[in-house]
Amino acid sequence: MLTLKTISENPELVIKKLAKKHFDAGEIIQKVLELDQLRKRTQTTLDTSLAEANSLSKQIGQLMKEGKKAEAEAAKSTVAEIKGQNKILEDTLRQAEQDLQDLLVQIPNMPSDEVPEGRTAEDNVVERTGGVVPELGEEAQPHWELAKKYDLIDFELGVKISGAGFPVYKGKGARLQRALINFFLDKAREAGYMEVQPPYVVNATSGYGTGNLPDKEGQMYHAVADDLYLIPTAEIPVTNIYRDVILEANDLPVMNTAYSACFRREAGSYGKDVRGLNRLHQFDKVEIVRIDKPEHSYQSLKEMVAYVQTLVEELELPWRILRLCGGDMSFTSALTFDFEVYSAAQKRWLEVSSVSNFESYQANRLKCRYRDEDKKIQLAHTLNGSALALPRIVAALLENNQTAEGIRIPAALVPYTGFEYIN
Repeated sequence: MLTLKTISENPELVIKKLAKKHFDAGEIIQKVLELDQLRKRTQTTLDTSLAEANSLSKQIGQLMKEGKKAEAEAAKSTVAEIKGQNKILEDTLRQAEQDLQDLLVQIPNMPSDEVPEGRTAEDNVVERTGGVVPELGEEAQPHWELAKKYDLIDFELGVKISGAGFPVYKGKGARLQRALINFFLDKAREAGYMEVQPPYVVNATSGYGTGNLPDKEGQMYHAVADDLYLIPTAEIPVTNIYRDVILEANDLPVMNTAYSACFRREAGSYGKDVRGLNRLHQFDKVEIVRIDKPEHSYQSLKEMVAYVQTLVEELELPWRILRLCGGDMSFTSALTFDFEVYSAAQKRWLEVSSVSNFESYQANRLKCRYRDEDKKIQLAHTLNGSALALPRIVAALLENNQTAEGIRIPAALVPYTGFEYIN
């Protein structure tokens, strides 16, 4: 979340920047400032009152020693009255702090100056493109037909076991999944990311730390009995490794990668664009996470984007990178680049990765800090990216590589699959 210092030092700038995300912050910022002033005034009054009570309490003993019982009793009465007032002040302070916190978590992160104006995905800016879009004949099939033809994925069986959006991968389909996971993890490790294997469920504190809670869109699965949440991305548990941690400047950037299953309710999703693997409730993804110093975090973002580009290039997929406009960005992001690959049979672009810099927004929630060269404790910057999400990668691989001999496996994946064709 935004720091009180950021808001109070230049509220007009905060309001102006949030307008780029099409968030009208005027009213809520005003309430934050008013509550902050109330909190400060109450704290000052309480501190003064506590000091007065302490001073009188010390005098009571001395008065009793001097035999001034009446004065001592009067002082006791005054102390009791002050303590009653302090209880009211403490309750007021506690409520002001809670109300302030409740407001702060409703304010999105400010977008970077590099974020383009715009309201919807149509306003995103294409940064660069690469790869060759294959020319498929009229007989080309979408991935859900290919999955059935080669017995790779059983969508109906998934419905039987769990429901729509929970496919069952079979045979070479399952092996392709495992090959992609291992390929992405190996590439991340070679690029300097330390692999971790996180839990797939997190507590509310972890969800709050990365900004996934409060869950305004209701997209997280909640195990109510245990108050645990199924992760929509490994970003949550991996970033929370550094919650309430003070890192050393020399150890930054910290670079982690993790494979996980991901769970998303995808509430409100329907229609032709969600068919097959296009939108699932459970899917596999390899994530990369960085914790960095503020002055280096945008260089880290650049490196992460370049790294994801190498993955789609090695998979021989046509790709493009989008710089998201203000209206299409997430609540927590300061700057986001999306990767899309072209699905030749569906004739559409499919998002496969989102790489973001959150600046200090998550770190402030997490209390993720570092000790700089002057031994001062500072908030770190957090970044993350999909590297990569599997479902739409698999969809594009199946569709774009269909041939008369079967589905060709990109050369980079053959050592992982153990086969060159699915036939």
